[in-house]
Amino acid sequence: MLSVQGLGLHHSGNYLFQNVNFTIKKDDKVGLVGKNGAGKSTLLKMLSGEISFYEGNVVPEGNVTIGFLKQDLDFVKGRTVWDETMQAFEQINAWKTELEDVNHQLATRTDYESDAYTDLINKMTELNDLLMNHDAYNLEGDMEKVLFGLGFKADDFQKITDEFSGGWRMRIELAKLLLQKNDIMLLDEPTNHLDMESIIWLENFLKDYPGAIILVSHDKQFMTAVCNRTFDINNRKVDDYKANYSKYLVMREERREKLIQAKKNQDAEIKQMEDNINKFRASATKASFAQSLIKKLDKIDRIEVDNEDVSKFNIRFVQSVVPGKVIFEAENLGKAYGHKKVFDNVDFFVQRGDRIALLGQNGQGKTTLAKILAGEIKDYSGSWTLGHNVNIGYFAQNQEEVLTPNKTVLEEAEDSATEETRPRVRDLLGSFLFQGEAVNKKTKVLSGGERNRLALCKLLLRPFNTLIMDEPTNHLDIQSKEIIKLALQKFEGTLIVISHDREFLQGLCDKIFEFRDGKMKEFLGNIDEYLEYRQKESIREISIEKAKLHNEEAQKPEEKKETPKPAEEKLLIISKEQKNIQNKIKKVEEKISELENTVQTMEDSFEKENPTDETLELYNKTKEDLDLALQEWEYLGSQLE
Repeated sequence: MLSVQGLGLHHSGNYLFQNVNFTIKKDDKVGLVGKNGAGKSTLLKMLSGEISFYEGNVVPEGNVTIGFLKQDLDFVKGRTVWDETMQAFEQINAWKTELEDVNHQLATRTDYESDAYTDLINKMTELNDLLMNHDAYNLEGDMEKVLFGLGFKADDFQKITDEFSGGWRMRIELAKLLLQKNDIMLLDEPTNHLDMESIIWLENFLKDYPGAIILVSHDKQFMTAVCNRTFDINNRKVDDYKANYSKYLVMREERREKLIQAKKNQDAEIKQMEDNINKFRASATKASFAQSLIKKLDKIDRIEVDNEDVSKFNIRFVQSVVPGKVIFEAENLGKAYGHKKVFDNVDFFVQRGDRIALLGQNGQGKTTLAKILAGEIKDYSGSWTLGHNVNIGYFAQNQEEVLTPNKTVLEEAEDSATEETRPRVRDLLGSFLFQGEAVNKKTKVLSGGERNRLALCKLLLRPFNTLIMDEPTNHLDIQSKEIIKLALQKFEGTLIVISHDREFLQGLCDKIFEFRDGKMKEFLGNIDEYLEYRQKESIREISIEKAKLHNEEAQKPEEKKETPKPAEEKLLIISKEQKNIQNKIKKVEEKISELENTVQTMEDSFEKENPTDETLELYNKTKEDLDLALQEWEYLGSQLE
């Protein structure tokens, strides 16, 4: 589908890539990995055509279509979410408009026997075939599926896009790209603006995507689930691993061990050559031999080995005094901005040593609660109390608001240090990739990832017994995320963390505060147990949203239709929508039959031997699935009436 030959890109003589070659096939789902600045996003822009000044060739085969998730939005003001999403089908919309014009002409003309009228009938048939071949009559169902999956509710569909934040508008842009069904899809951090449920939905969508995918993500679990191939960008080249992310890590370590051995051999060879050069350089008879060795030495392609072992970074948060048993206690806590209620009637109790994850859709109040507990927000309803001797370290999501623009990285870190930690400032900065002249950069010129790394470093320089972390992994590469996770696992105090990164939360938290629909619910269990629970709930919620949407459609007053003319009657066929519903009913009936057989088989087995807990759990889940399928069958049947 896409061939890359001798690809190279350089600035001022320094190569970012050099002589890169690879081929992308139809079923390839490629994850791009590498340190920040390695060129992952740049490579996507080169493949999409946004960057054209490079060496070599990027050659798409035939009429291959390439879709690229851009970060700049060009929405037309005044469009609803539904209308903006519909813009994904530019060609289909054009065919539909043309078909409406043809149908209008057929309905108003009376020259039934003319060649022009016959041409119109042929054009109508051609357009109908095009629309059928592109599944144009199922677009609304596809749009509902994608918008619901990305976290929108039925009530959002007719809202103007201007009402939504940048993050939610990026979801609309992502929905448009997913619906276009391009042959190759390029995704640069597609999970950045998504909550955990939407990330999991997107993960499942991409696994079944019929085309090729090339994506950049710092979410290891997402990469492992979606990708079957991994490109490691390092040292100006691209190493191709025919494996998902987890297997790539194993294969890379094996390759790295071989590289280390090869480097040892090369270093020994270089040392021998340098010794011979020094030995023979002053000799008149051996001078020419020494010169040939120098030329040979200059031509050696030196082996470089990245040091990616994070376990050697012995980074720990400084523990302060031991606090009382109660850290936070809240009663009827609530917060509203004007008429917009974020949450209310929230009660909770946090005790010493708790490790809590705040989860839920964006805009539900996680950051607001974190700011209240950190003392950043003073205006709220209800009450909360801070425990005895509680020292809070707060990591804010937007670091540009808490860093002093004109201070250097070193100055900002030193201002946070105590007498005991001041000698460690440069070492800690080095662990977070601020080395050499990088410590003299002004904080106002730092990238998002650099700001986050500096803020994390500052937290490590002061003693705390309670940490509140709001999206600490944003903009961090995988290695930096592993470093901070190791430090948090060693932290002996109380931890409250907001994150949509499942892998980061695994082994870190054992209690969940879930924010949903203005309320907060406490869930005792780890992230995997919580996600299993949420998966069942999400199925029910999406079914409710679909029913709500279609009930609203059914309640709309019917438009008065003109009586068809005789010529039109010949052209009327069964509604495409009715055919679509009939097909759905058939599939649901097959599913119901299969589930009923499974339930009956399990019940028969229960008569012979007592079921285990696992079997009972599976039986109850199957019964739930059967109930949902029956509800869907009843709803679809009502649509045909």
